[in-house]
Amino acid sequence: MSETLDPFGVRLGVAVAQHGPLCVGIDPHPSLLEAWDLPVSVKGLRRFAEVAVEAFGGEVALVKPQSAFFEAFGAAGVEVLEDVLAGLREMGTLSLLDVKRGDIGSTMLAYAHAYLDDSAPLRADAITVSPFLGLGSLAPAFDVARRCGRGVFVLAMTSNPEGASVQHAVWEGGTVSGAIIDAVSELNALAPADGYGDVGLVVGATVGKDIADLGLTDALAQSRAPLLAPGVGAQGATIGDVGQGFGVASSLVLPTTSRAVLSAGPDVAALRTAVRAVQQEAAELRPSPQA
Repeated sequence: MSETLDPFGVRLGVAVAQHGPLCVGIDPHPSLLEAWDLPVSVKGLRRFAEVAVEAFGGEVALVKPQSAFFEAFGAAGVEVLEDVLAGLREMGTLSLLDVKRGDIGSTMLAYAHAYLDDSAPLRADAITVSPFLGLGSLAPAFDVARRCGRGVFVLAMTSNPEGASVQHAVWEGGTVSGAIIDAVSELNALAPADGYGDVGLVVGATVGKDIADLGLTDALAQSRAPLLAPGVGAQGATIGDVGQGFGVASSLVLPTTSRAVLSAGPDVAALRTAVRAVQQEAAELRPSPQA
């Protein structure tokens, strides 16, 4: 059944105004299943997912299921992921499916239809994509997302040490990361100056020094891109680090936490308490560009 959706950036702005900028991941890592006293099986996966959706749905602006941890269980795991996305839709909570897809031509178009089309069983409100086959290769995802009122988050500056060898490389007088940020700014050119564009960027919460060293702070601030910043909590970054590292761009940041909050489970109330503690800290970022 076809859905009629407002542009993703508009819907994200409404969600952030209501709940703050926090994005919470659903990462059913085997160690977390065991910590929740659940079997590392499809049965345990389903129970984990059901509890997470109940705890986070209606509580945060954005929920980010990590597709790989569901795919690891095969077709049955993907079915659980479909149910997670459907459950978040029913609760009125935006979903960002972390799939990091990136390919060319008809293959990229197939990925776009798989995750962004109105009729797709795995449709999410937004997905993550990799631009390292050339940003132009992602055009099918941008096109389908725009047509269907959905969003795309492009990897730009990831927190893994290996990423710098590609992302910080100099190309045509600037860095690869800088070129990606500039291209996303062009895609968001028609977005309201005080709102989010439909195309976001993934910039790790731990790379604040790199942002400054590469001179990219102003470019991020001017991109109108929601800035997904994974790494708060288990990877060592704090909300204070995000505010300092992103500087004038911090009002666009969606600080993202997964394991640090999920470790409070399996009790739903305890998970919500953990979320609210991080939300209170995240409010310091003055999250909504519409505020």
